[in-house]
Amino acid sequence: MSLMKFLFAVYPYICLTVFVVASWIRFDYQQYTWKTDSSMLLSKKSMVVASNFFHIGILSIFGGHFAGLVLPHGLWLGLGISDMTHQWIAIIAGIVFGLMCLVGGAMLWSRRMFNPRIRATGRKNDMFVISWLMVTLLLGLITVPFSIGHANNNDPSVMLALADWVKSILLLNPQPELLEKVDPIFRAHIFFGLTVFLIFPFTRLVHILTAPLSYIGRAYQIVRTKRRTV
Repeated sequence: MSLMKFLFAVYPYICLTVFVVASWIRFDYQQYTWKTDSSMLLSKKSMVVASNFFHIGILSIFGGHFAGLVLPHGLWLGLGISDMTHQWIAIIAGIVFGLMCLVGGAMLWSRRMFNPRIRATGRKNDMFVISWLMVTLLLGLITVPFSIGHANNNDPSVMLALADWVKSILLLNPQPELLEKVDPIFRAHIFFGLTVFLIFPFTRLVHILTAPLSYIGRAYQIVRTKRRTV
């Protein structure tokens, strides 16, 4: 088996299987560890900007990847959005939210690396996961000039090849040959992105799966003071 076939026909299923099975097992047997492990109480400096920029950026990037790579190609055409328009939307959104995520992520990475209190109470995998996410993000941002070059040449073939590869994985009919002609930086970004799913169940990232949306509509908390009766 060639490395190309392993990385882009076998490895995705390893990552997705570990993602689903390990997350399920951890939720069933280790719910106490299923949390954000927020360190904001230890150091609040710049956390509002850093956390909001990072979370808005990364959630928007994920949503953009899903919309661009998973949704049917015909849906975009049906909405009157051509392939080139689609590509420019992806480029502009990638730049805006990618830079937002980069700024917030860099602040969080620096805080975790150089703040003595955070470094002393943090875990090794916390530093590892933020570093891995930042490298994945940087690789994604490096793909932007390549995408701009393709768009300037009215060539959406790479974008379409990436979308077709993702769909082939989801349809259990992997076609790694679709990635043979894309720029290597795209393949590197894909590898790092897939690995995020592999490490996901073993880190604090699991809190993404149980966002406390019910908090918005919860009943008010009633607090009563304890009075001494005479």
